[in-house]
Amino acid sequence: MKEAKTKKDNRIVKKILDEITGIFMPIIGCITGASIIKSVLMILTMLGAVTGEEGLYRIFYAVSDGFFFFLPFVLAMSAAKRWKTDPYISLLIPVTMFYPDILDALEAGGEIKIFGWGLPSAIYHSSVIPVLLAMILLIYVEKLADRILPEAIKGMGKPIICAIIVLPVTFAFLGPLGSWIGSAIASVFLKAYELNRVIAGFVVGALIQPMVSLGAHWSIVPICMNNITKDGYDAILPLVGSAVYGQAGAVFAVALIAKDKERKRTAYQATVAAVLGVTEPALFGVNLPLIRPMIAACIAGAIGGGLIGFAGTLCTSFAFPSILTCVAYLGGGTASFVAFLCSMALGFILGFLLTFVQKKKISEILGEENKADVV
Repeated sequence: MKEAKTKKDNRIVKKILDEITGIFMPIIGCITGASIIKSVLMILTMLGAVTGEEGLYRIFYAVSDGFFFFLPFVLAMSAAKRWKTDPYISLLIPVTMFYPDILDALEAGGEIKIFGWGLPSAIYHSSVIPVLLAMILLIYVEKLADRILPEAIKGMGKPIICAIIVLPVTFAFLGPLGSWIGSAIASVFLKAYELNRVIAGFVVGALIQPMVSLGAHWSIVPICMNNITKDGYDAILPLVGSAVYGQAGAVFAVALIAKDKERKRTAYQATVAAVLGVTEPALFGVNLPLIRPMIAACIAGAIGGGLIGFAGTLCTSFAFPSILTCVAYLGGGTASFVAFLCSMALGFILGFLLTFVQKKKISEILGEENKADVV
């Protein structure tokens, strides 16, 4: 009985993680691109090459910052595609959330009343959880509308029914609940981080890449975004940096160890992708199947994560760690930023060395132990 319940719970958790992955995966390119644009602008400003008053700066800053400000629109469209709801009806939710009169009143703590009951205040710009909760409700309301409406009036009737049911429930309950959940989760992570930053860095650095292999890493994306929206910074995402470069170092070692040309090419390409912040090719294509490089990368990530935790590095805009986005991690000050860069270098070096010292074993696993060494 207990085993059956455990399996059921595991399926539920896996289903939730699959849905989070399915929603965020299509938009991660835009998230990363917007982050890189913002990072480049920050670098150019620091170097004195541009000022915040210049037209091109303002336009490109609007692109990078605006994407995150209006993230609920993007999430509504992505969720609609994932859950096969009407994408245009789904936009009713963020459109109403972002209407200036509503947005300003709720975020400023002003009172909007429905039937004499004041709506709780909530922050909706750059938010993740409120719009996703509303989209879950929309799935069932849209199905109900499809069942009860005659075909002749379904085109205009369905948006009306969805708006009448979903919007009041969202503003009275789901939106504030989503904001509270996001704040509560962020608070738990931050409390653990404050309790012992080194241990938090060690644990996150060790586990983040196995989480990537399961798709579970997407669960921290809403938390990190919520932290940045709520507090202006996030302390969790920097802990991931050394793990990313641990994968890069490990797969680079495999590229040097391997003798098969196709395998070497795959490993070299995965190395480049990992250095740019994308570890999936290294993880799924090379390191995870060989196990030993994966373990080496996790050890490297743990050690580097502990260093980042000790330094107290913070990021001020959402950007997965890479050489292209590292300027986003200046939030904790110059010393912590330097420590962040050192941790990424340390992750790469340790990942490489811990893998390369197993050259003989890895060659055996690859079935290449009898081939001549390639210089």
